[in-house]
Amino acid sequence: MGQPLIDLRNISKSFDGTMVLDDLNLSVKENTFVTLLGPSGCGKTTTLRIIGGFESPDRGEVIFDGQNITSLPPNKRQLNTVFQKYALFTHMSIAENIAFGLKIKNKSRSYIQDKIKYALKLVNLDGFENRSVSSLSGGQQQRIAIARAIVNEPRVLLLDEPLGALDLKLRQDMQYELIRLKNELGITFIYVTHDQEEALTMSDTIVVMNQGYIQQMGSPENIYNEPENAFVADFIGESNIVPGIMLRDELVQIFGAKFNCVDKGFGLNKPVDVVIRPEDIDLVAPENGTLTGKVTHLIFKGVHYEMEVTSPDGFEWLVHSTDLFPVGQDVGIHVDPFDIQIMNKPASEDEEAVGINE
Repeated sequence: MGQPLIDLRNISKSFDGTMVLDDLNLSVKENTFVTLLGPSGCGKTTTLRIIGGFESPDRGEVIFDGQNITSLPPNKRQLNTVFQKYALFTHMSIAENIAFGLKIKNKSRSYIQDKIKYALKLVNLDGFENRSVSSLSGGQQQRIAIARAIVNEPRVLLLDEPLGALDLKLRQDMQYELIRLKNELGITFIYVTHDQEEALTMSDTIVVMNQGYIQQMGSPENIYNEPENAFVADFIGESNIVPGIMLRDELVQIFGAKFNCVDKGFGLNKPVDVVIRPEDIDLVAPENGTLTGKVTHLIFKGVHYEMEVTSPDGFEWLVHSTDLFPVGQDVGIHVDPFDIQIMNKPASEDEEAVGINE
């Protein structure tokens, strides 16, 4: 295992007395797609700006390829940034926009022309050199902003919610484009978003943040299937989070009913939080369920039905199923052991799960 390309060490940052990042540590390996994911105000954009050199940390170091670049200005760093507001120059042609950074570096005319053609081909906008920015759609403008960044051959591309202004279909198209670009270019992407689907679709590694802390870091599959706390479980996809009692290894009690699970090491009769995804609940005949309930709400979502099932204790279970159970029907609730995720209850309401370097 080589050293990480980017290493943030003990980074803290506050604005007007409010702590935004608190002793954050994060390592990013070369040629990976890393997404910083979290709600507004969690510190993800501040983290990106510190990597880019647009903000200075109050404490801590930014290490790039083994070198301390904490005080290096943005234009001296081997990275480029694409913002949500594309910041294209409307008085320039597409070619002039793409060439802007290369001209500052005094590259030759022939080099610049080759790079413009290469970049436009890469973002599927061949022949757009002489078009004006105002003639482009939002998705095309986004591609030009990315083309302008990649012609400078950065080792890292920073993207701050770059798809936020696009409609759903365009956003989905651009997600696949970004994955393709990352694979073709072989550079490291660090991407900021609050959109869970975006993060799950594109990332090699997701860093879930909240209140200036890393809550969990791992692959999309790991983050989704094995959330480490209730915040992650609730933020990544939809979840049923219920109180339970871990009776012993591999046996948890939920609302008085005993469920087999695969988790161990929690002790005997320990209060825990239990996470069950809506798609992992099987609705069966009442007599075949571990718990029972009544369907109280039903929405058709296209690929599945979304139902609420209210159990006798009043808890409303969210269920996704391709099978239709009409409102008013009595049902049983069955969950396979592998689909039950057990988590320790936090010791206090504001206990943080401070994250993990890989």
